[in-house]
Amino acid sequence: MSEQARSDSQVVDVRVGSTANALRPISSAQRSLAAGTAQWVALLTIALAAVVADQLTKQIVGRTLALGESVDLLGPFSIHHVQNSGIAFGLFASRTGIVILVTGVAVGLMLWFFAHSAKRHPVLPVALGLVLGGSIANLIDRVRLGHVTDFLDLVAWPAFNLADTFIVVGVAMLFGALVLADRPDRIHGARGGDSPLHGR
Repeated sequence: MSEQARSDSQVVDVRVGSTANALRPISSAQRSLAAGTAQWVALLTIALAAVVADQLTKQIVGRTLALGESVDLLGPFSIHHVQNSGIAFGLFASRTGIVILVTGVAVGLMLWFFAHSAKRHPVLPVALGLVLGGSIANLIDRVRLGHVTDFLDLVAWPAFNLADTFIVVGVAMLFGALVLADRPDRIHGARGGDSPLHGR
């Protein structure tokens, strides 16, 4: 009877919900990372809000300040109405056609990545929403006007706008989310003798 009990305890020792090697949860291998309705709604909401905020501030600056005019706010920070035909922070100026093409390809790649990996980390809809919204906002200006309006000026740094800010913040969040999502101890849990369910 005691031999039978010992045998049963050894069978129960295999972790429930794990693969045969008891190292990788079956759920993580089977769970789809594709975007669902909730993820798409969150992405589009954030992106739309970013576009509206960027376009609204550019309209206000364009109607309030003449081109080249500036207003000092705090220390080195000022509102300075300038135009930029390049990408963020004045890079690749006078290459509007190339910038439009690159931005369009980038937007397509972002949507493809999101469609396949939205559930990889809960912050992805926000991060990609900011990057997507900022990219689309500046793309609208380049297609419509041939340039974007920049107005946030820190003196020692090229002038930028809200769309540029959204892109930088979104990329930083995206990088952090992907790094955290790829940590083995967060995906698979503790290994070997560190596992609280490891047989003793």
